Amino acid sequence: MSIVTIRQWRDADLEPFAALNADLEVMRYFPSPWTCEQSDAFVERQRAFIDSRGWGLWAVDADGVFAGFTGLSVPSFEAPFTPCVEIGWRIARRFWGQSVAYRAALLALGYGFDGLKFAEIVSFTAAVNSRSIRLMERLGFRRDLHGDFFHPRIDRGHELSLHVLYRKKPNQSLELTPTATAAGVAQL
Repeated sequence: MSIVTIRQWRDADLEPFAALNADLEVMRYFPSPWTCEQSDAFVERQRAFIDSRGWGLWAVDADGVFAGFTGLSVPSFEAPFTPCVEIGWRIARRFWGQSVAYRAALLALGYGFDGLKFAEIVSFTAAVNSRSIRLMERLGFRRDLHGDFFHPRIDRGHELSLHVLYRKKPNQSLELTPTATAAGVAQL
């Protein structure tokens, strides 16, 4: 099993991250793939968040190879459950089925609950995204049956507009206890 690490973004991540965001299968549950410019802008925003507040959406490595991202963010749209902190991830296809997303998410959750003392972390995805839903449930998130919502940035008629909301409290145990540091670098 590979060593999974979350860390600050590097310039060397830009090219493989842009390729990940252009992959139609990886971006299947998003309205469209990203351009290189969108991908690079995302990295710069995350670098700034991590530098300024000590957390954000971190780069993920599997055995030292860039694999995608996971981490914590504040949604930039309004919904009945905002403001909140959410966990998110996006992993390159070559790492699917290897528990990379799961193990990286455990690191982010451990840091969010143990290091930052968040009272709750949410996760949401398009209702048709069964892979992410299974990962949320594996991570111990519980579906908020009254929390389904139409994403405000996706047209209501679009197949991706309906989203499901999951919630997790710190007392809902994690399967593993990850090691996390204030610098936002951790490994499992």
